[in-house]
Amino acid sequence: MPFSPSPQGPPSESRRAVNVKPRGATRRMSRLARFLTGRNALRRPVDRIEGAVLVALFAAFGVAVVIACTVGTHTYQVQHAATADLRPASAVLLQDGPSADGLGRVGQAEARWFLPGGGEQSGVLTTATAPDIAGAVAGARISVWLNRSGQPASPPADQTVMIIYSLVAGGMVAALSGMALLGVYGLCRVALDRRRLAAWESAWDRTGPRWTTRR
Repeated sequence: MPFSPSPQGPPSESRRAVNVKPRGATRRMSRLARFLTGRNALRRPVDRIEGAVLVALFAAFGVAVVIACTVGTHTYQVQHAATADLRPASAVLLQDGPSADGLGRVGQAEARWFLPGGGEQSGVLTTATAPDIAGAVAGARISVWLNRSGQPASPPADQTVMIIYSLVAGGMVAALSGMALLGVYGLCRVALDRRRLAAWESAWDRTGPRWTTRR
């Protein structure tokens, strides 16, 4: 009769191997909890105060991250709402446009544009609302974007640009909040270290004479 290994050995070993990670994670979490809450007989009151400060700062940073996400989402929604009402249209220049060499300057030119629903309006186009007028001649047809009232508006931002702006806005809020919280922790740490030094000096004043041999 062939020998067959006992089926109870490998499962118990696998169970022990599987339980190693949860126990290790539990121990790490318990150590972190003891560090933050001060559940250690050797920890002084000043150490417990520092742990409480860390807990409060971590909670405050979590709130700051939520606020940063809200700011980023709001920034994207505002940009999207500002561009959602824009409609493309065409315009005809009534005079030559500004020179294309005028870097950093806002040029303008008289033009007439056609409304998407019919009709036309005339007015002034600038290089901010219609960049294509730079270097164009009278009679040239250019593309413009009109708002609800039929007035020229700045071209809508690209979807990628709007997402980048939103991420930058949220990231700035989170970064500034983190820097502010680090500054608060630094000030608290300085004050707590002073208390530690004062406690050490007081303890040494009490115990030092006992260790010193007078001659």
